[in-house]
Amino acid sequence: MPIEVVIAIVATFVIVAPLAWKIAISYRIKVYEAKIGTAEEKAREIIDEALKTAETKKREALLEAKEESLRAKNEFERETKERRAELQRYEKRVLTKEETLDRKTEALEKKEARLSVKEAELDKIKQEVEEFHAKQLQELEKISGLTSEQAKEYLIKTVEEDVKHEVAVLIKELENKAKEEADKKAKEYVVNAIQRCSADHVAETTISVVQLPNDEMKGRIIGREGRNIRTLETMTGVDLIIDDTPEAVILSAFDPIRREVARIALEKLIVDGRIHPARIEEMVEKAQKEVDVMIREAGEAATLEVGVHGIHPELVKLLGKMKFRTSYGQNALKHSVEVSIIAGLLASEIGVDVRLAKRAGLLHDIGKSVDHEIEGTHVQIGIDLCRKYKESPTVINAVGAHHGDEEFQSLIACIVQAADTISAARPGARRETLETYTNRLKQLEDITNGFKGVDKSFAIQAGREVRVMVVPEQISDADMVLLARDLSKKIEAELEYPGQIKVNVIRESRVTDYAK
Repeated sequence: MPIEVVIAIVATFVIVAPLAWKIAISYRIKVYEAKIGTAEEKAREIIDEALKTAETKKREALLEAKEESLRAKNEFERETKERRAELQRYEKRVLTKEETLDRKTEALEKKEARLSVKEAELDKIKQEVEEFHAKQLQELEKISGLTSEQAKEYLIKTVEEDVKHEVAVLIKELENKAKEEADKKAKEYVVNAIQRCSADHVAETTISVVQLPNDEMKGRIIGREGRNIRTLETMTGVDLIIDDTPEAVILSAFDPIRREVARIALEKLIVDGRIHPARIEEMVEKAQKEVDVMIREAGEAATLEVGVHGIHPELVKLLGKMKFRTSYGQNALKHSVEVSIIAGLLASEIGVDVRLAKRAGLLHDIGKSVDHEIEGTHVQIGIDLCRKYKESPTVINAVGAHHGDEEFQSLIACIVQAADTISAARPGARRETLETYTNRLKQLEDITNGFKGVDKSFAIQAGREVRVMVVPEQISDADMVLLARDLSKKIEAELEYPGQIKVNVIRESRVTDYAK
């Protein structure tokens, strides 16, 4: 290539290159300016949009504030209206009460005015009566020839003599009646059967003996680590006494029904030979059912024996329970049957209702069947049971009166009491050794003698009453009340006895002087 061409090309490049560079720079500047303008425009748009949004939120906030203010105003106006309405109601009530009070005050004023008028009239009438009375007294004095004072003295003297005579007669009658009642009560206390006995007598009537085929059976009854005997005692509530007595186990319990259940269950276990806790529970349940059947059958047999029908089934069941109760060795159910028969015989002789007399005689001791479960005497319990099962008033009165706790309301009640006494007092009916009797009285006296301030005590009325003599220097009249209460509580806690025990605390003070 020629050099001129090269030079021309180089010169052209030198000239064109700056122009191209300038043009490129100018283009870039324009592009950048265009971008900057667009950004500024967008910025202005964003600012405008933000301003619009702020303005909108400002208006919304103002609207919400106005609405809240309007709601508060409406709420305040509503509460104000309610308060005003309530005040208006109160105002109406107050006005009504004021009107009522005004009317009542007016009525009272009128009533007072009427009463004042009547009082004036009564004063006038009273004055007239007094004048008339004075005139009458003058007339009487003229007729009798005595003044009013003399007549009064004569009248008082006459009345005093009459009253003295009547009082003397009344005192004599009361003394005779008191003697008769005392004699009657003394006989009644002697005859009354003591059902809850203590010490030796309890030991005689609260045990049963079960015979064993051999002494090896004792070990099987006790079981491994005593589990069999514990299960049997827990299930029946009876104490098993296994001692050196050959081929015998003793069952001890105050409840004869539980003792009978334990006896039957133990005999079944001995016959069966399989003695373990599960088998014991099964046999006790069977024995319980057998005893329940035995009780029901005993009650039904008693009603059939005396010919009494229509007795409530629960009373029949309670009669059956009496088969397991004794009093001084006399079976309670046999005693009731005997009383029923004797009452029927007496009723036929006298000419009263024989069936009703037998019914009353059979039920007279029904309270004994549950007197160890329910508080109270067997008489009161019997009355409650007969009322509960709709017995006739005559039967209820006979039950309540057979020990004198109630007044006799019919001849049948007297017959039942006589029959009860005959059944209990006949030879061979009851038994008690002198030792057990004296032990029971001694225990009662020992309890009372243990209190501070007690000088002597005496158990009387077959243990139904105790008289306590106190040292007057140690026990005041006020202390006697507390001492009697404490004695009663201790006797209740430590003794078992039928009915009630009367505690008499006696304090005697003597003052001696000599006239010279």
